[in-house]
Order: sequence, then C-alpha cells, then structure tokens
Amino acid sequence: MAKKRGDALELAVLGLLNESPMHGYELRKRVTAILGWGRVLSYGSLYPCLKQMQYDGLLTEDTTVPESALARASRRGKIVYKLTAEGKERFATLVSAAGPSSWEDENFGVHFAFFGSTSAENRLRILEGRRSRLEERLEGVRTSLARSRERLDSYTLELQRHGQESVEREVRWLTELIDSERVAKPQPRAAEQANDSQIPSNSTAAIPHGADNRE
Repeated sequence: MAKKRGDALELAVLGLLNESPMHGYELRKRVTAILGWGRVLSYGSLYPCLKQMQYDGLLTEDTTVPESALARASRRGKIVYKLTAEGKERFATLVSAAGPSSWEDENFGVHFAFFGSTSAENRLRILEGRRSRLEERLEGVRTSLARSRERLDSYTLELQRHGQESVEREVRWLTELIDSERVAKPQPRAAEQANDSQIPSNSTAAIPHGADNRE
C-alpha cells in the first residue's frame, strides 16, 4: 500500500511540474488537491519524495526565478523545482501506463487528473479497467449484504448501503465517461470524411498552389 501511495505521489509531482516550475508550498497544495479530499499531504511526505526525485535526476532546483515571484511563499517554500529532461521522460512513461495499477484506488484519481496528457486508447483502457474493478467490488458487497442482512443492526446495515450506493454512483459516472470517450474518439476522422465529401471531384479550388504542376 505504501508503495502505491509513493507511485501516486511521484506521478502527481511529475505531472504538476511538467506544467510549470513550482515552489514547495504551492506544489504541496496542488498535490493535496489531486490526491483528493481528506488526504492531507504533509511536508514530511512531500519533501523526502522531492529529495529522492532530485537524487534520481528527475527534477532540479530552479535558481532563475526572481525573488519577487516568491515573496508570498514561506521561507521553506522558496525553493522552486522544475523537471529535467529525465523527469519529463519519466512522466511520459508513467502517464501512459494503463495497467491494473492505474485503476486501483490509490492511483486512479492521479491518472485521471492528467488524462489530458494521455492517449484516447489509454484513457479508455483505464476507465474500463476501473469500472470492471468496481463492478467486481459491487457484486461482492451485494452478496455480503444479502447474506448478512438479518444479522446486522440498523447502523451497520445503513453503512453498508451507503458504501454500495457510492460504488454504484462511481460506476454510473465511469460509464458516462466511457461513452463520451467512445463517441469523441472517431470524430476527427468523421469530420475529415465530411470535409472530403464536400469537395467536388472535378474542382481544383481546394488544391494547394503548385499541386497541379505535375510532370
């Protein structure tokens, strides 16, 4: 579990720094937002990660940022981090991963946050994998609830129902996203075909200058 949390943290840091250099204070706030409500990221978790990534050559300290840009940052947060070429390559590798770890609880939200840097095929694979995993979990919850309903007090029963409803809502949300991805994916090709069909076969109006100079 700790390893998965570390992977999620590394991807979050790489993804944010891939957008722009950031000082530690701002980076901590942004990473906390990505990791999700209720998961407060402490300096004790972030800074060892940053130091290790710096040791691995994935990021470096940026000393070219003017002091005025950091005036509101805390003294501890004045160090500005930016990705190295190796860091950008590492981010590209991690964000393109679409295996089982990418749709687990610890990692899915972080991968989703950087879907803009992910191919359509990988987005679909991650979304479908996440939905499949939740559907398996939902089936287990329903089976357990049906077997133990008579033995549970009202509060425990209500807690299990709440958990079931939460999973069901996420499954519906994922299904909507998957449907949208599937519809959006062929649109560029369809648009190109539509544009092609509007060009008369005997027309030269759309031919680039010089294209009709054939030997």
